[in-house]
Amino acid sequence: MTQVENVLYTGRTHTTGGRDGASRSSDGRLEVKLSSPGTAGGGTNPEQLFAAGWSACFEGAMGLAARKMKIAIPADTAIDAEVDLCNADGAYFLQARLNVSLPGLAREVAQSLVDTAHQTCPYSKATRGNIDVVISLV
Repeated sequence: MTQVENVLYTGRTHTTGGRDGASRSSDGRLEVKLSSPGTAGGGTNPEQLFAAGWSACFEGAMGLAARKMKIAIPADTAIDAEVDLCNADGAYFLQARLNVSLPGLAREVAQSLVDTAHQTCPYSKATRGNIDVVISLV
């Protein structure tokens, strides 16, 4: 493992029942029912949670890149994240797409922000080389 100088934050959850159960955070700020994708259950699923977390983190990474470049991120910046649960030859795996909207920025500036964010975002780092990822500027 990488030598760590400082742990900035540790997210802690307690999950029971797997895909058809529930998760709650140790601080009580998150409490969510889970249900398998495509079922009638009333909860969310791990793929949706992963998409939400990654897109939020990615937008934060773009914000850091923008500050270094001394430009402002548009107020209506948005990321539509799609995380697919796939199956091939009986094995499950994920693939993902992040569709990034940075309205009002010149395309080359926006692309530079997206490229930098993909290099620095912890979720992007965690998935690099592990799942197929397509990041598009829309």
